[in-house]
Amino acid sequence: MTGDYGLGQGFELSDEFWEEVAKVLPPPKAKKRAGRPRMADRQAMTAIVYILRTGMQWKALPRSLGAASTVHDRFQEWREAGVFMALWRAALEAYDETRGIDWSWQALDGAMTKAPLGGKRYGSESDRPGEAGDQAQPAGGRLRDTVGRYRGWRESA
Repeated sequence: MTGDYGLGQGFELSDEFWEEVAKVLPPPKAKKRAGRPRMADRQAMTAIVYILRTGMQWKALPRSLGAASTVHDRFQEWREAGVFMALWRAALEAYDETRGIDWSWQALDGAMTKAPLGGKRYGSESDRPGEAGDQAQPAGGRLRDTVGRYRGWRESA
């Protein structure tokens, strides 16, 4: 039975999927102190799948799915326990049984690009305002070097 988190049918975990997930989940860690009860594993996995499918930030998680920090902690706990690797392997095995995978052929894809805010001239130094050469010059005609010292007077047009 799926939970009612107000996400719509597309984001709810099916009972069949949840049965597969429950097989690979580690037993819950023992509580060190009294406090709130542990979030249900199915609710935590629903929230994790929702974040992974939407690509949203952890802090933007709808409150109906639980506290973002709790869900992130559970994600880290399960990642360290190898839950997601086990699910990936199980999915590959199931796909291989139904459709078949040609394991003799493999491909690798990747891209290397410059970091979006990596700077233009001083790659190893921080990006402080006024460092880039294409930015407007300060109003007194004096330019600063990368350390912040004045370099001299700008030539007037």
